[in-house]
Amino acid sequence: MTESMEDSRLMRQIAERDASALELLYDRYERAVYSFAYRIVGDPMTAEETVQELFMRVWNNAERYDASQGKLTTWMFAITRNIAVDMLRRKSKGAASTSVEHETLAAYADEHTNTEEEVQRKWEGSRIKEALSQLNGDQQQVIESIYYAGLTQQEVSSRFGIPLGTVKSRVRLAMRQLQKLLADAELHPDAGREGIHP
Repeated sequence: MTESMEDSRLMRQIAERDASALELLYDRYERAVYSFAYRIVGDPMTAEETVQELFMRVWNNAERYDASQGKLTTWMFAITRNIAVDMLRRKSKGAASTSVEHETLAAYADEHTNTEEEVQRKWEGSRIKEALSQLNGDQQQVIESIYYAGLTQQEVSSRFGIPLGTVKSRVRLAMRQLQKLLADAELHPDAGREGIHP
């Protein structure tokens, strides 16, 4: 089976919500995507954020990939470039106060400021924090270290004495679990909205 055929099969499986297929795709292309993102953003943490955002988008939009339009890597690198440019734009606007969970875990950081959207952002933030609290301790440790403390995966590995491969694996599993928890929350849209009013 050629690589392009294998990629197409993985994307079909991902579109069917096969998390193991996403892990295989991640293992295959994470390093190449990271290198590409790093060349654009010039910062390890931002490059890692870009990678995580890309694979979240792949998970959420796999059905949009059309193999007849070109190679999967072309599609993924185009999305990666857009994410990386958006990251740079946000950072250049001094978006230090923008919550990291909006930027990296759920891609909810838009530039709108009207009341309804502001309420939605607050709710999304509370949803993500609730989902994070449901991860196991090891997963919480790596996610909070990377997305809140601003450590790179390599720094997490060094600080806690965890092999880098294990850190990457925990990030993958945590992101998959967060995706499931957030998807479950979508089925119960009124949960967590108490106390947030326009």
